[in-house]
Amino acid sequence: MLEKAQSGHPGGSLSAIDLITALFFHEMQMDPTDAAWEDRDRFVLSKGHGVPALYTVLSQRGVLPESELSTLRRINSRLQGHPDRVLFPFVEASTGSLGQGLSIAQGIALALKLQKKTARVFCLMGDGETQEGQIWETAMSAPKYKLNNLVALLDNNNGQIDGHVTEVMDLEPIAEKWRAFNWAVHKINGHSFSEIISALEKARTEKDRPTLILAKTVKGKGVSFMEDKIGWHGVAPTAEELKKALEELKGEKS
Repeated sequence: MLEKAQSGHPGGSLSAIDLITALFFHEMQMDPTDAAWEDRDRFVLSKGHGVPALYTVLSQRGVLPESELSTLRRINSRLQGHPDRVLFPFVEASTGSLGQGLSIAQGIALALKLQKKTARVFCLMGDGETQEGQIWETAMSAPKYKLNNLVALLDNNNGQIDGHVTEVMDLEPIAEKWRAFNWAVHKINGHSFSEIISALEKARTEKDRPTLILAKTVKGKGVSFMEDKIGWHGVAPTAEELKKALEELKGEKS
């Protein structure tokens, strides 16, 4: 998708793909034929630039044909470079202005509670965007409303457009900060399906507080020349780089 569009964000898409896959294939209740099914679980992609990963997973879930993926970032395509709910209702929120997704997810979770619905809300954030104050307002308020139907996942790949997160604005100690706001916190390897699924299952048992899954990930995971390279935050691969990347991802590297 990215090579064809010659635009997009490979690093954060690859760091998040395992988390999104586990959500849509293991945890979330959804109907691939009905974006408006009232009892669906909701997914808010706060780090909107990682949406190529979401489009790929939705294609595998039968929401859209694989052939449509090649329309990424084209004029009039449903698959814009950041999620567009108007064009594509299978995304729950139009995101891309970073730091806002968790607030949206909290609003949805609170609305579901008021409606006495059992559906749950999942929000995937990037670690760079959690430097913004709006995230921390939600971190403070969600436990007040006992939103045990809200699960935030932090794609902790230590990369943002300006550099490594630890150098730009260090977030540590991340787990201790969220626990101080009374969230249940689970630290995992964000590329281990067994750990992701275990954390999601633990989140289901919470009775009166939200959960943060702190997922340690690698920006550009699976492609050696992209891994932990800040330069691959928002640069599409060339045709030759695509060939090398696909060889590595398919395990064909000599």
